[in-house]
Amino acid sequence: MVLLAKKIHMLVTIAIILLILWILGLVTSYTVYGFIHILLVIAIILILIRLIQGRNPL
Repeated sequence: MVLLAKKIHMLVTIAIILLILWILGLVTSYTVYGFIHILLVIAIILILIRLIQGRNPL
C-alpha cells in the first residue's frame, strides 16, 4: 500500500512539473526559442569535445 502511494505521489509530481513546463513553453516560446537552441548547440559541442578527448561524454 505504501509503495502504491509513493508511485502515485511521484506521478502527480511529474505531471505538475510537466504542466508547469508546458505553460512556460506557451508563454515564452517566442522569446526563449533562440536561447534554447544556443544551449543545445553548446551542449552538443561539449559532448563532442569530451568524445574527442576520450572521456565519458555523459
